[in-house]
Parts: sequence; C-alpha cells; structure tokens
Amino acid sequence: MIEPPSATPQSRGPAEHSVREQIVAAAEEHFSHYGYEKTTVSDLAKSIGFSKAYIYKFFDSKQTIGEAICAKVLNAMVEAVEEAVVSASTPTDKFRRIFKVLVETGSGLFFNDRKLYDIAAHSAGEGWPSARAYGEHIRQMLLEIIREGRESGEFERKTPLDETVSSIFLVMQPYVNPLLLQYNLDLVEEGPAQLSNLVLRSLAP
Repeated sequence: MIEPPSATPQSRGPAEHSVREQIVAAAEEHFSHYGYEKTTVSDLAKSIGFSKAYIYKFFDSKQTIGEAICAKVLNAMVEAVEEAVVSASTPTDKFRRIFKVLVETGSGLFFNDRKLYDIAAHSAGEGWPSARAYGEHIRQMLLEIIREGRESGEFERKTPLDETVSSIFLVMQPYVNPLLLQYNLDLVEEGPAQLSNLVLRSLAP
C-alpha cells in the first residue's frame, strides 16, 4: 500500500497535544454547521473556552486549522479507494474501482455533509497542501495500476508512462476534484462508467 504524502499543516506547540485535537474537533463541528468562511478563530475559542491567543499557540491561522480537517476528509477518501483497490484482481478492475469509489465518496460527502465538502472544494481551488497531496496520491495510485497493467500485458506500452498517467488524471478531474465534482453531479451515475470504458479502450494493447 502506498504511503500518503505528508500534508500535515505546520502547527505551533506539540503536534499530538490533546488541546490541538480539541481545537480541531471544535473547528470541524463549527465548519460542519456554519461553513469555513463564516467561522472565525474567535468562534472556535469561545466554543471550547480558550482565548484566541491560546489557539494561536497551536495553529498559525484559521487556514491551518482548516488544513487539518481537510487532510482528514481527503485521507478518508483515499483510504476508501485503497480498500477497494487492494481486493481487485486485475489492473482493469483496479482502475474501474478507483474511479467509482472516488466519485461515490466525493458525492456522498457533498450530499451528507455539504459544509465539510465545501472545505475540500475550497482547498482544491486555493491549492492547499492537503489538496495537492490528495491529487499526487491519486496520480501515484494510477501510475502503479498502469505500470502493473503494462507488465502483465493488459495495457499498451507505446505511450510514455508519465504521459498516460497525466492524461488519465485529466480525464478524471471533473469527478475526483472536489471543486469540479459539484458541477458534474447530474452525471455521477453514467459519466464515470463511460469515461472508464473510454480510457480502458485507449489502454488496450
């Protein structure tokens, strides 16, 4: 299994301090109810009985708190994909599953916890480290699947590997990028399957 790239935001104070976890938990609750933009560090401080200055001992800004939550959300999506892919028997099946599960987890978050989804979308739009790490992790998973398919003779070998992976990643963007997925929800049933079939046909030897 691939180790996810590190996307832990820089924080002040001991990283594993229980207070830091308490702040993140309070922020997640506030963001879930009121949204990232409408929540201030003062709101978080008030909700857990801390001063704003004390919170800044652990986090540089509201964004670093949002980063911690966003990383948690995106890592959960990656873990769901890894769990689905690990039991697949062929590279073709692995590719279908990675696409299917990413769409399912992303759209599920959108409909079940829109405020937290908005944090993930915001992070993608702003290029937060957590979003970049998420994208790189998906690319790395794709690379390993394509490489495995080539070694087994299941996929073509003429196109440079990096070019193949980059092209497939671009095709997947409307459904795996949280910022773009919200504009493609009407096609989450048939779109990913159609694109998967198209990509797999292009990969045939």
